[in-house]
Order: sequence, then C-alpha cells, then structure tokens
Amino acid sequence: MHDGSGRIVVQNLTKQFGPVAAVQNLSFTVEPGSVTGFLGPNGAGKTTTLRMLLGLVTPTAGIGLINGRPFGQLGNPGRVVGAVLEAQGFHPKRTARDHLRVYAAAIGVPDSRADQVLGLVGLAAAGDRKAGGYSLGMKQRLALATALLGDPQILVLDEPANGLDPEGIAWLRTFLQSYARSGRTVLISSHLLAEVEQTVDQVVIISRGQTMYYGPLDHLRSRQQGRVLVQPSDVGALVGALREDGVTAIEQLPDGRIAVGGVDAKQVADTALKAGVSIYGLQEEKADLERLFFQLTNGQYAAPGQYAQPVAYQQPGYQAPPQGYQQQPPPPGYQQQYQQPPPGYQQPPPGYQQDNPYGPQHGQGGLGGGA
Repeated sequence: MHDGSGRIVVQNLTKQFGPVAAVQNLSFTVEPGSVTGFLGPNGAGKTTTLRMLLGLVTPTAGIGLINGRPFGQLGNPGRVVGAVLEAQGFHPKRTARDHLRVYAAAIGVPDSRADQVLGLVGLAAAGDRKAGGYSLGMKQRLALATALLGDPQILVLDEPANGLDPEGIAWLRTFLQSYARSGRTVLISSHLLAEVEQTVDQVVIISRGQTMYYGPLDHLRSRQQGRVLVQPSDVGALVGALREDGVTAIEQLPDGRIAVGGVDAKQVADTALKAGVSIYGLQEEKADLERLFFQLTNGQYAAPGQYAQPVAYQQPGYQAPPQGYQQQPPPPGYQQQYQQPPPGYQQPPPGYQQDNPYGPQHGQGGLGGGA
C-alpha cells in the first residue's frame, strides 16, 4: 500500500455550516519525510479540516487528497493512513490487546501486529488491562497504537500529546520524528506550541478557517526580528536615549521590562551606559513559535478594541505578520458569533513564554498520564 508518495494536498477547501464558514478556501501541502504542525486557536477550523481530509465531513467546496486521491478512493485506507481524532473509541470492558485485534482483523493484518504496536507505544506491560481503566495518557497511546496497526504511510493526529505526562511527551516527539525520517508523512494538530516547535519541520497556521502561514518553521522565524528584553533602573531615561539613537521599535512589557527590536544586546547596554542608566537584566530573545502564533492569530476571540495595538511606546514597535500575509474578511454574520471569548477562554498575557524543560529523550518507558 506504499506507493512512494505519502503526500497530502488540500486545495481550496471550504466548509460552510449554515451562516458560519468553518473553513474558507484553505490550501496547503504536506510532504513525506516531514512532521507538519497544523496550528490555530480553538474554533479555527483544524478538526473540521482533518475530518474533511479523512472523508468524515463533506466539503462545501474544494478537495483534500491523499496520494492524489480522496480518502474514500484509497481502497484499504487503514493501510495508507493512520488517524487519531479523539482517544475515546474503546470498549471499556475490552483489553487493549483485544481492542487492537478487532481493528487488525478489520484492516486485514495478523493478530501478532497488536503485540508489536503495543510495544511501539510503551503499553506492552498493560496490554491485558481493560481500556476502561486506562488513564487519558494511556488512552492516547492506545489510540496511536490503533493508528499504527496497518503500518501506514501517513499519520494524522489531532492533539496526540493530550493527557501524556512529561516523559510521554518527550517519547512522542522522538517517535514522530523517527517515523517521518523513515520517509513517511506526519500531520499533527496541537495546542502545545513549545512542544510543537521542538517536533515539527513545517507549520500550517490557520485562523477563522483561513491560512495565516504555510511553510517551513525556520522560514517563518527568519522573517521575524529578535528583540532585546531589558530591565532598566529608569525606563523613561533609557527609552529617551534609545530614541535619540534612532531606535523606534520599543515596547513596554507588563512586568516592567522593555522590549527593543532591531538592535542587539550590546547596543542597548552601550546606550544605557552612555545615559547613566543601570541595567538589572538583559536578555536577547529570538522569535519563538508561540509569539509568532499570537501575531498571526491575534484577535480571533478578542472583544471589540481588545488587542488592537500592542502595549508600546510607539506603534512602529509592533511587528507585522510575515511578508505576503493576507487576511480575508470573514463572511457576513461570522464576526457576530465570535466577538466575545467562549466561556472559560483565557488569552495568555503579552510576552508570555512557555518553556519546555524536557530535552530530547529516548525510549518507550512510562505509560503517560498515570496508570
């Protein structure tokens, strides 16, 4: 079932639910040999897009192709695509091994494959336990094992790290990268941006059902300037001195620091010394995926007037989306549904960064999420 392609192509994909355009004219390509992150805020259209790609939802317009064909024309799709959209489709009284054997029979692979994939996902010791007693992290691993039964060319995973413990997340990262390096295709949707940044080769970022960016992650980073974060003894004096030196990209952060763009740390330190301003902290910050993501998707759930401009001394301090970025206006009636955040939604504060303390790890130990 491996035809040497493994390419996913989304062409002008659109899905309309009544007056709401969940996906609008979406196009991107996922190449074999890579891990691609499919990113966007809640409600951006990610799951709807994946469901259309897998033949579970009929597009209003456009098409999603796998190996040049719609999903329904793949013959035995379980041998071509392994997909996990939610980790809940288990009979609670059935053991993990029996669950896998049922699916193995359905796609025409031997029962022995069940034991193989249990070992791949680190569940070999828990194969005889009933799935109803599994934690969320263990269910995620079992769902991935189910997707791997057919030794597929392509993996399509929606929030695969949900419920995994830190060791499980590190294991998943290594596994997906290894899977892609063998010449296969991995498409993952996730909200764990710091983890995605360590895992993927390219990203597709969408908001309001439209493409905000598609391409290599390194290319996205290269289009964004880094900045220097500085904690001065006298903010006003340092800002004034920087302006005198022609620096305009200055932003005040909520924690009292200022962010200076277009310069390096040495220039900021020299300016502060010349102005007689003491420096209590100085840090060069590269553009990370989280900050780029917020720049590209900022405002999907913002109330009117919220986030219209960053907290800055001058508007030039705002860093615009990458060159070529275009945002089409939503269809009539769409904004009225999303002018207030959904219940419980919290926007991270400006300048927020999520660090991943876990370096590259190997092995398949740990069941994830607690046993």
